[in-house]
Amino acid sequence: MNPFHTLVNNQRTFFKSEQTLPYAFRKEQLKKLRDMLKTYEKDIYQALNDDLNKSKNETLTTELGFLYSEIDVTIKHLKEWMKAEKVDTPITHKGSKSFVLAEPYGVTITIAPWNYPLQLAIAPVIGALAAGNTVIIKPSEFTMATSSLLAHMIGSTFDANYVAVVEGAEETSQQLLELKFDYIFFTGSTNVGKIIMKQASEHLTPVTLELGGKSPAIVDKDANIDLAAKRIVWGKFTNAGQTCVAPDFLFVHEKVKQKVIKAMKKHIKSFYGKDPVQNKNYGRIVNTDHFDRLKYLLAESNIVYGGGMNRELCSIEPTIIDDATFEDPIMEEEIFGPLLPVLTFQNLEEAIAVLKGKEKPLSLYFFGENAESQQKVLGRLSFGGGCINDTLYHLANPNLPFGGVGTSGMGSYHGKDSFDTFSHKKSILKQTTKFDIPLRYPGGKIAHNITKRIMK
Repeated sequence: MNPFHTLVNNQRTFFKSEQTLPYAFRKEQLKKLRDMLKTYEKDIYQALNDDLNKSKNETLTTELGFLYSEIDVTIKHLKEWMKAEKVDTPITHKGSKSFVLAEPYGVTITIAPWNYPLQLAIAPVIGALAAGNTVIIKPSEFTMATSSLLAHMIGSTFDANYVAVVEGAEETSQQLLELKFDYIFFTGSTNVGKIIMKQASEHLTPVTLELGGKSPAIVDKDANIDLAAKRIVWGKFTNAGQTCVAPDFLFVHEKVKQKVIKAMKKHIKSFYGKDPVQNKNYGRIVNTDHFDRLKYLLAESNIVYGGGMNRELCSIEPTIIDDATFEDPIMEEEIFGPLLPVLTFQNLEEAIAVLKGKEKPLSLYFFGENAESQQKVLGRLSFGGGCINDTLYHLANPNLPFGGVGTSGMGSYHGKDSFDTFSHKKSILKQTTKFDIPLRYPGGKIAHNITKRIMK
């Protein structure tokens, strides 16, 4: 028997009791979630430092602060989101009213990655609870301290029949996905996303897949060079580059390449000092397997800055690689580390043509002052989301949906989109009984002609 059969069945029983449906219940659970994070804030700082050497400031800005903001926005707007949405009714439906009801799916599961092990485990849960579902959270086994803390926090705050954490490795995820869920939310790699989708198809379970890809930062010749370099360095090397929306490579106009590289070197030194490996505020690589993978990608690269590493500390300096090509091994997969290849283009049309031939990335960042150029990039390239003259910041706006397209994912969340993701939209037509228009029923030529005029 599947070891998680009872847990899933108990959550299904709890969901069918309809306790999760009222607005007051949902709001109260979101408040409990927020209080839980505040209660365990010191433990959260310590766990993320143990797992990834995250500083307090980075934990606050990229993990906790994000969650507080999401919960506050959700609580503020929840009653409005739960209301029936009225829609127009055509003249052929005279006497009726049409509306859409958001109803919870039921028993859901969130499978979280290791790179932001708190934020990416809890953020989908906010939407799931707001929409009235039950949730099972499967955190990553690679960040053991955070996984253990999540299990303790959730277990101390919520009934397991409503919200539960299941710890374990790959086998645990496989066992969970053998069972029937009503919705699956997965954040991770494209390869694993394909496996998740295949398993979901066994039960025809809807999924949201938040994946990744090679997200470019394009710097045109008229960009504000110093500010572009500063924001690219911040976006790339936060969390030691282990961010799904980090700039994966720099695609820069050949006339300004050297200026951009020089400015990036300056800002790396400013942010992380002369010896980032020993900097307590600079993140570490999650484990030696990923360290070795990144070390291999550096082999035979033209390193123009950084490159220092310490396997015992699982740390690699912020590294800039010049003269990269799209045929290099480092350009064949998502890097997910502090290595930044630099490629050049001669004009923006060339850059757009090259990128249109690649897989659609999760994010794209364009740096340039020309409005027409900005519109060209936005209108002609497909990507999940991104920024003009910035990096990463689109994630922090709960009013913007976040998600990928193509191999970078499907579905979106954050803010209302999280509520919508975990809600089935039920279409309802309420018909009057005060009168009955006969045109829809089988009839003579007159009825047919009237209907024809109305519907054409």
